[in-house]
Amino acid sequence: MTVRGIKAEQNAIERSKNRAHSLVIAVIGALVIAALFVSFAIGRYPIKPPELLAAVWAKLAGLLNRALIPIFKQQINIPEVSATTNAILWNVRFPRIVLSCLVGCCLSSAGAAYQGVFQNPMASPDILGASAGAAMGAALAILLQLGSRMVMLFAFGASLITITLVMLISRVARGSQVLRIILAGIMVSSLCNAVTSFIKLVADPNNILPEITYWMMGSLAKTRIASVKLAIIPMLVGLIPLLLIRWRINLLTLSDDEARTMGVSVGKVRFLVIVCATLVTAASVSISGLIGWVGLVVPHLMRRLVGSNYRHLMPASMVGGALFLLIVDNFSRNLLPTEIPIGILTAIIGAPFFIWMITREREEI
Repeated sequence: MTVRGIKAEQNAIERSKNRAHSLVIAVIGALVIAALFVSFAIGRYPIKPPELLAAVWAKLAGLLNRALIPIFKQQINIPEVSATTNAILWNVRFPRIVLSCLVGCCLSSAGAAYQGVFQNPMASPDILGASAGAAMGAALAILLQLGSRMVMLFAFGASLITITLVMLISRVARGSQVLRIILAGIMVSSLCNAVTSFIKLVADPNNILPEITYWMMGSLAKTRIASVKLAIIPMLVGLIPLLLIRWRINLLTLSDDEARTMGVSVGKVRFLVIVCATLVTAASVSISGLIGWVGLVVPHLMRRLVGSNYRHLMPASMVGGALFLLIVDNFSRNLLPTEIPIGILTAIIGAPFFIWMITREREEI
C-alpha cells in the first residue's frame, strides 16, 4: 500500500472514531433530557406526565404570548394548571434541577481540565484549594450569622482569594511550574482547613456548628431561582472558554518544550485553563457546598467512552457531569423521608465506582 493510501486509511479511521465519539456525547445529552423530565415529575408531590406537559406548555405559551401579541395581535391558548403544581414545579424543582445540572457540569469539566493541565489523573476540582477556601468563607459567614446570599458570596470570594494566594506563592517558589502550583495548593488548603476547624471550635454547638457541618456535606435543598441567577454568570464565564480552547489542553499534556514547538504559549494557556476551572469550581461550591468525586469519577468514565482527546472529552465531561449529579440529586431528595446531603451520596457512589474502574483487568487510569 502506498503512503497516500495509508494516510487515507488513517484519516478514515479517525473520522469514524470522531463520529462514534460525537454519537456518545449525543446519547448522553439525550439521557440528560430524559432525566430532566423524570426529575420534574418525581418528588414528595409527584406530578403526572400529562399535568407536567401541560404546565411546561402553559409556561412556554405565556412567554410566547408576551413576545408575539404586540406583533401579531394573537394569543396562544394557555391550559389551566393548578397553583400547587405551578408553585412546586417552577419555584422549587426547576431551580434545583437546573442548578444540579450546572454544578455537575462545572465540577466535571474542572476536574477534566485540571487532569490535563497538571498531567495527573488524580487531579480534582479541589486540588488547588478552591473548595477549602470556599468552606472557610462559608463557615465565617455562618459564624457571623449572615444571610444565605452572604454565605454564598463569602464562599465565592474566599475561594478566589485562596487560588490567588496559591498562584502568587507558586510564582516565587522554586522547581517546575506544575509542581509549584500543586504544592502551593496543598499548603494553602491545609491553612484554610485549619481556619475552618477553628471557626467550628468557637461556634455555638447548638445552632451555628450544625449549620456549618450541614453546609460542608453539600446540598441543593435551599436552591431558589435568585441563587441560580447569581451563580450562572461566573459558571458560564468559566465554561465557555474551557469549551472553546479544549483542543489546546491536549497540548498541555505534552512537555512544555514540545508544546512550544507547536506554537502554543504554554504558560498563558495553563493560566487561562486554571482560572476558568477555578472560577466554575468556586461558583459551584459556593452555592452547593462541598460535593466531592464528581470532578474525579466523571472525567475518568468519559475518558473510557470517548478517549483522551479533549476535543471530545471536555463536552462529554460536561454533559456526563450534569447527568451524574442530576441522578444523584434525585436519590438525595427521594430515597428517604429525610433528604440526604448530596455530598454524602456522591462519595458513597463515586468511591466504589472509581475503585471498580481502576481495578478492572488490563485497565489503567
